[in-house]
Amino acid sequence: MRTLRTIILVILFINISADMKAQNNTKGIPGNRGIEHMGFTVPNLKEAVDFFENIIGAEFLYEIGPFESEEDWMKDHLNVHPRSKINKAAFLKLANGANIEIFEYEAPDQVKKQPKNSDWGGHHIALYVENMNEAVKYLKSKGITINGEPMTMADGPNAGMTWVYFLAPWGMQLELVSYENGQAYEKDTDKRAFKPAK
Repeated sequence: MRTLRTIILVILFINISADMKAQNNTKGIPGNRGIEHMGFTVPNLKEAVDFFENIIGAEFLYEIGPFESEEDWMKDHLNVHPRSKINKAAFLKLANGANIEIFEYEAPDQVKKQPKNSDWGGHHIALYVENMNEAVKYLKSKGITINGEPMTMADGPNAGMTWVYFLAPWGMQLELVSYENGQAYEKDTDKRAFKPAK
């Protein structure tokens, strides 16, 4: 009986050691589970919340603010001008995906121009849709500016993906993507890009 217990303990120790070794060999931030939220600043929080809630279909969670400091807290913690003020911030949840944190700032050195994708810090949010034509038709019916027509990639690793950019009312770029039958890269690897569940 003692021998069986010793064998079980040795096996458990080997498994625990292997698990710890595997954890120590992983790349990147320990415990990283993926994107929890994306944050961005808009000129008008009410307009942005309305757009994401009523056009995109995000779920409003809560709002906070205002925040400002006479010390250097804003500079030290948020890397913005020390006299910056966050009028308000809102948190929303995108369907089957990450949360978004939307800020309305005031700052003495504030740049009041939306960056292009080609600018440093340029960005966009891409939303996966099941039916591209239906999604584009919906956005057009809401008066949303669509940048060109949907494009389907014919070559390369993302062949099979259809995409199109569109603009929020304040000029922020967003994108629709769809690849119902997968993408070409999937034929050569078992790795898969994140795709929101139904």
